[in-house]
Amino acid sequence: MQVAPTPQIAVLDAGGQYCHLIARKVREFGVYAAVFPSETAAKGFGGAKGLIISGGPSSVYDDGSPTVDPEIFSTGQPVLGICYGLQLAAHLLGGAVTKGVKGEFGIATLELENLSNPLFDGLPLAQQVWMSHRDLVTGLPEGFRNLGRTTTCPVAAAGDIARGIYGVQFHPEVVHTTYGKNLLSNFLFNVCGCAKDWDPGRRIPMVEESIRETVGNRSVFFFASGGVDSTVAYTLCKQALGADRVRGVYVDTGLMREGESEFVKRTMPSVAIESAQNEFLAALEGVCDPERKRHIIGEQFLRVQERVVEQYGLLDGHWILGQGTIYPDTIESGGTAKAALIKTHHNRVEGIQRLLERNLIVEPLSSFYKDEVREIGRELGLPSELLDRHPFPGPGLAIRCLCSSESGSWPSTPIRSVGVQGDSRSYAPVHVIDEFPSSAAGLHAAATELINSSTGINRVVALAVSRFPLDAMRVAASTLTAARLARLRRADHIVRSMCDRTGFEKRVWQFPVILVPLGAADAPDSIVLRPVDSVDGMTAQSVLMEERDLRELAAELLTVDGVAAVLYDLTHKPPGTIEWE
Repeated sequence: MQVAPTPQIAVLDAGGQYCHLIARKVREFGVYAAVFPSETAAKGFGGAKGLIISGGPSSVYDDGSPTVDPEIFSTGQPVLGICYGLQLAAHLLGGAVTKGVKGEFGIATLELENLSNPLFDGLPLAQQVWMSHRDLVTGLPEGFRNLGRTTTCPVAAAGDIARGIYGVQFHPEVVHTTYGKNLLSNFLFNVCGCAKDWDPGRRIPMVEESIRETVGNRSVFFFASGGVDSTVAYTLCKQALGADRVRGVYVDTGLMREGESEFVKRTMPSVAIESAQNEFLAALEGVCDPERKRHIIGEQFLRVQERVVEQYGLLDGHWILGQGTIYPDTIESGGTAKAALIKTHHNRVEGIQRLLERNLIVEPLSSFYKDEVREIGRELGLPSELLDRHPFPGPGLAIRCLCSSESGSWPSTPIRSVGVQGDSRSYAPVHVIDEFPSSAAGLHAAATELINSSTGINRVVALAVSRFPLDAMRVAASTLTAARLARLRRADHIVRSMCDRTGFEKRVWQFPVILVPLGAADAPDSIVLRPVDSVDGMTAQSVLMEERDLRELAAELLTVDGVAAVLYDLTHKPPGTIEWE
C-alpha cells in the first residue's frame, strides 16, 4: 500500500464546490496535496511548499465568512487564491472587494497584461476561463500588480510577484478553463519549486486497504443500481473482502428508465431483484418541492433496505451497508464544513448520515470523481458496456419529472430549476427563448449573457418545436404520477435510441431528458433536452445537436401522447446544475 507523504501543497477549504478537485488536480501532477480547514494556523503548514485558498459561496463581508490565518502571507511560502480565495487575500492584505449583485457565470475570455511572471509563463495573452462569482476585487493591496482582466471583471488575475502571492478570479482546476492545467503546473513547479512525490496510478490497493479497515470482520450488503458507481464499488468490495462477504440487491423503484431492470439482470446476475414501485410512488404522491423529493426517495430507500435486510437475515450485527457514493454527491449535499447545499443526494439523507456516524456504511469511491471511477472500473476489468454508460441520478426519473403546486399562464407562473451560482444553490425561474434559431451561432454566449445580466433566472432554454404558440401555453399544477413517468420514460427511450443511432451518445458526457408541466389541456407537458459535455460533473458545457438531427428528434417526441413542445437547455454548469432538480 502506498503511504501518503507530507503534503507539499496545502489546499485551504473556504467552502468551494471545487475545493477537493483542486487537490486532485495537484496530485495528478505527481505532487501530493491535502485539504485543510481554511482557518488552520499558519504554523500548521511548516512542511508545505505552497498554499492554495479555494473558492467558496461566501462574501468577505458576510458575518462568519471563511477566513485564513493572515500569517500565511508572511511565511515566505507561495500562496494562490482562487475565486473567493483571491477576494479574501485582497481583503486581508488591504485591498478592496466590491460586493456583487448579478455575478458572472460560465465562459469568459481572460486578457493578460503583458507582464513577465512565473504563474502565466508560456500562456497566451488571451484564453478561455471559467467563472462563477459575484463579488469583485476592485482595489489591489500594496505590492500587487493586475495581471489580467475580462470584459466584466477588472481584476481577473493579480499577484505580488516578489512575494509569490497570486490570485485568480476564475477556476483553473476545472476542465473548461483551457490553460488551467498549465497555470497550476506553473504554480507548483515555477513558483513553489515542488518535486514529484506521488503516484496517482496506485489507487486500487489503497481503496481495498481502506475497505478492509472500515469493514473489519463484518460483511457488506449493497443496494446496487446497475450504474457505474455502485457496480465499481460492489466489485471493489468483492475483490477486497471475497465474494462470500459481499451481497447485493437491486431495488426496482418504478423511477427507472425503460429496460433498466433487464440490463441489471444481464450485467449483474448475482444481484437479486426487489420490486418496490408502489411504495415509492405512494411516498411521493403530491410532492412538488425538489429537495423534499430527494429526501423522501432517500428515506424510502432506507425503509426498503430495512425490510430487505430483515428478509435476508442481516440483523446479526455482522453486516454493514455499501454505497457507490462519489465525491460530487458529497460536495453538492453540503459535505464539507463550509460548502453550500446545492441538492441533497439520496445517499446523504438524514437516515444515511446516522448510519455513517455509527460506522455502518462503507463508501469506497467517496473521494473520487466519475472519470476516475471509470478508470478504476477498467483496471478491474469491468465491461465497456457498463463503464461507458452516461451517469444516471440515484433518485431516477423522479428528479427529471418536474412538478408544480400552482397553475397559471406562463411566464407569470414560471417553471423553476435548481442552479449553482457563486458556489451557492439557487432555485429560480427558467427563461424561454421563443424560437430555436436556424443558425445556432452565438446561442450559448447569448444564454450566458442573459443569465449574467439578470438577477431572477438561472437557466435559459430555447423552443425547438411546439404544437402551440408559447404565449398560449400554461404551467399546469402537477405531481409525480405513473402516467407522467410513463410519458417521460417513453421520451427518454426515444432520445437514447436516436443518440445511439447517430453516434451523438459518444459526443456528450450526459443527456438528461426532462419533463416540465408546460403545455395545454390535451398536452400538459413539454420535453427539455439537456445534453452536456463534462469530465467530472463539477462543471459542464451545454452541447448543441446537429440541426437536422434535432428537428427529426423533436418531431418524434411530439408524437408522444401528452407532449406539447420540445425545449433545448442552453445553460452551462454553472449557473445551471446538470440535472434540473
